[in-house]
Amino acid sequence: MSQPAVMHRVEFLRHPHPDHPHLTFWGIRIDGTDLRVLVAEATRALWDRELDEDDDTPQEREEFLLNQHAPLYLDDDADGARARAHFLGDAPPHLRNDATGALCLLVCPCGIPACWALLATVRATATEVVWSGFHQPDRPEWGELPLGPYVFPRPAYDEALAAPTRLTQDPLAPLLGAA
Repeated sequence: MSQPAVMHRVEFLRHPHPDHPHLTFWGIRIDGTDLRVLVAEATRALWDRELDEDDDTPQEREEFLLNQHAPLYLDDDADGARARAHFLGDAPPHLRNDATGALCLLVCPCGIPACWALLATVRATATEVVWSGFHQPDRPEWGELPLGPYVFPRPAYDEALAAPTRLTQDPLAPLLGAA
């Protein structure tokens, strides 16, 4: 007999870009933890195999891990329809992998999604939304990252997406030396 899926809690965040305050990012917390922190933990051992430990201090390494991705910028629209469509699995072509259908949840800090995106499969039903298959397309040898799957109850997911938490700055700014 299969176990019921563990349900998670998602929170969508909106905050201004630090250098371009007229642009607004979409950040994500899962069970109260920023998705970038979860990715840092999931990729720490993978990066340890690639990076020379003598090149960085522990603080520089931690900043690197946390700053490998940035929150997503989605063109603003008055009613939030684009963001809802994106986070329910209907991403625009430049934020989707044509071969797998996986979509971009985080982007490269340079702002170009194709540069260093975090991709995942998003499947939405009437009762739940599931994020799974997290991967870094620029490191196929890493395979699927040890993240998720994350199963969110659909009503709570829709509510979080409709009323994102508004912040005055990136919540990781103090950890990234940007505050």
